[in-house]
Amino acid sequence: MLKNRKTGGSISDKHRNGSGYFLNFWFYYRKGSDHFTQVYGNIAQFEITSWKTPMLNNVKVVLVGTSHSGNIGSAARAMKVMGLTNLVLVDPQCEIDEQAIALAAGAADIVQAALIVNTLNDAVADCSLVVGSSARSRTLEWPMLEPRECGKKFVEQGAMSQVALVFGRERTGLTNEELQTCHYHVCIPANPEYSSLNLAMAVQTLSYEVRMAYLEKQQSQYQPNEVAEYPRHKELEMFFSHLEKVATKTQFISDEQPGKVMNKLRRLFNRARPEAQELNILRGVLTSIEKKINQ
Repeated sequence: MLKNRKTGGSISDKHRNGSGYFLNFWFYYRKGSDHFTQVYGNIAQFEITSWKTPMLNNVKVVLVGTSHSGNIGSAARAMKVMGLTNLVLVDPQCEIDEQAIALAAGAADIVQAALIVNTLNDAVADCSLVVGSSARSRTLEWPMLEPRECGKKFVEQGAMSQVALVFGRERTGLTNEELQTCHYHVCIPANPEYSSLNLAMAVQTLSYEVRMAYLEKQQSQYQPNEVAEYPRHKELEMFFSHLEKVATKTQFISDEQPGKVMNKLRRLFNRARPEAQELNILRGVLTSIEKKINQ
């Protein structure tokens, strides 16, 4: 991801820490040998695997349209402090440069391993739970979560499948269309007289809630209940497309202006959170209706 640059550095201060070996190192950019890049890659892999867990590794932090590279680095640092490693960048409006690496501090490995995709749908296609960070909206009604509740849902669902925490652009946040991609919205209850959080602060706050819920779950003396299997985002989108097709064929909605009704139906099903098997039943009902009207 670093165009026309090579990574170099000096390794120092190796020490043992409860969950594994950690290495402090510094970075600079130069043209030259790839030798340190390979060494660094091996170190980063060792460091990540020493403290990540399957559940936390299923949590994606998705940054949409980030315009300042330093915010990517700061967000990566906030993630790593809380044990999260899976960073996805959707259509970033900046390059991963020296500032991103500098502000990542010891989390440059997470920045360099970040997945870059074109759309939010690409980022969350394999996720069974998608939560978008947003201020409360009076124009777009959607199921809302408090941060603590959000952390608990992520721990519950992340034990079985990929989940995504989505953050919008620094100035404008997520679009309504992007917010409608999410099952829930989460709002950080900041001071109403000054509620301005920068991107890294928001990532830090919600990552903290995920970690606290994870630690609480680890310390619980009770066996967890069987976790339901929920459909992935792409499967839910296929259902909505099927539903719109059948609703149009039966003239329940107009094919010229389906948006308003479909948005309400999306909100209904996102709130209900049908399990994978239940969604298959609903798809079966729609298929049966299609066969009937095509006779």
